[in-house]
Amino acid sequence: MDHQSRSGVCAKKRDRDRLIELAGRHPEYALGFQDEVWWSRVTQPTLQAWAEEGETLRLVEQAPAKDDPDPKALACYGLLVSCPAAPDTLPEQMWLRFVEKRPVSAMTTQFLDWCCAKLDNLGKTALIMIWDNASWHISKEVRTWIQTHNRTVKQQGRGVRIIAFYLPSKSPWLNRIEPHWVHGKRNIVEPARLLTAQEVAERVCAYYGCDLESHLAITERVV
Repeated sequence: MDHQSRSGVCAKKRDRDRLIELAGRHPEYALGFQDEVWWSRVTQPTLQAWAEEGETLRLVEQAPAKDDPDPKALACYGLLVSCPAAPDTLPEQMWLRFVEKRPVSAMTTQFLDWCCAKLDNLGKTALIMIWDNASWHISKEVRTWIQTHNRTVKQQGRGVRIIAFYLPSKSPWLNRIEPHWVHGKRNIVEPARLLTAQEVAERVCAYYGCDLESHLAITERVV
């Protein structure tokens, strides 16, 4: 990383920290770190584990059968959310939604709408959301949706507006949700057999202590 790039990342970090401080002064604000991840049924994570002396625990990469109907990996949206100014109203927790196929703009807006509805029920009025600049975050569709959503909240005088902050490229250490993905993958690992897609989703939600919701999907219009 050259000097100019480092300076840009440092400036973004200062801006991010100011938003975190802002969330810490307003009990009606929620702070969220958003990201997506793939949960593989096949590839095993890198980890260390206890084993008998002289023996090595080996995680075997599993191969699905030809007639296996499940996908090899499941995509998942996540929000590490809390209320720093009033943690008793919203302690830090993970909110997850698995998706059919892969993350796209239409899935992103569904996830944001779902998060805002949950925060509205908790009495919050704003979500300071820190995320990266993935194409399905910075697309015209998503930016327009956020603008329209915030305008509607202002006009109606109720709801949760979104203050979106985009992190620079290749700076995962600025997103606090990233280590949670790593720990999750290590804790749901199955060394001896291939998990079904349903088992993967259930283990993930059990580890993070959240409900397994229906998968987000794009409904095709029937003409």
